[in-house]
Amino acid sequence: MNPAAGADAKHRLLRQARELGHEARAQLDDHASLKLWLRLLACTTQVETEIRKRLRNRFGISLARFDYMAQLHRHAGGMKMKALSHCLMVTGGNVTGLTDELERDELVLREQDPTDRRSSLVRLTPKGRRVFDAMAREHELWILELLGGLDPATMQQLHQSLGKLRLQLGDQSLQERESK
Repeated sequence: MNPAAGADAKHRLLRQARELGHEARAQLDDHASLKLWLRLLACTTQVETEIRKRLRNRFGISLARFDYMAQLHRHAGGMKMKALSHCLMVTGGNVTGLTDELERDELVLREQDPTDRRSSLVRLTPKGRRVFDAMAREHELWILELLGGLDPATMQQLHQSLGKLRLQLGDQSLQERESK
């Protein structure tokens, strides 16, 4: 093999490793679990970064606002702020800030909970529902595009395998809570 071809091959491998992301830093003797974690993290980060960019460019909205509106869309009757905070896995302060912003834009409505005067219910306004529906349609197309290179069998296997992982993680979390 001539030295130039060897150098080109090394550069190609290095470029591919950089393009792969975090898991490219894994060593040959690292545990398979570590490699899998790094691969999951890299894939999630790549997809999330692209979705954030598209939401910002197309709709002028953050992923946090989109996720917030998606939760309210799923709960048409509205949600308590505390439940919204739990679903979004953010602090109550974050939910309050997002609610204030979206309320100013007339996308959500905050009302006193009729069953608990100490808490508020938040729901999408008709305008918020229309805006979210438009974003959700495009979001779905983006996901189909980004994951569309996978064949259906691979996609199904990944979905099933990740479902098993979620169940295992849930079981471990439950065991930890019960042991305390």
